[in-house]
Amino acid sequence: MMRTGGLLGTLLLIWLIIGAIACGQRDYFSSDQKMNCADFGTIVVTVLAGPLNYFGVNPKVENCNVPQPSQ
Repeated sequence: MMRTGGLLGTLLLIWLIIGAIACGQRDYFSSDQKMNCADFGTIVVTVLAGPLNYFGVNPKVENCNVPQPSQ
């Protein structure tokens, strides 16, 4: 008999794997150009959306401002 934590962990892992598959199908991993903050953010939110990607959710990060290091 599985514990609840083990079941939830397994479901979370499957959720994230489905999100990563959606990223692969959208060619987010095969970009030959330099990745910027918005590209990385889009990959992260797509993976987190998981199976929702197959129900019409298409998360994108448009503007991403990274603070510059102090001098």
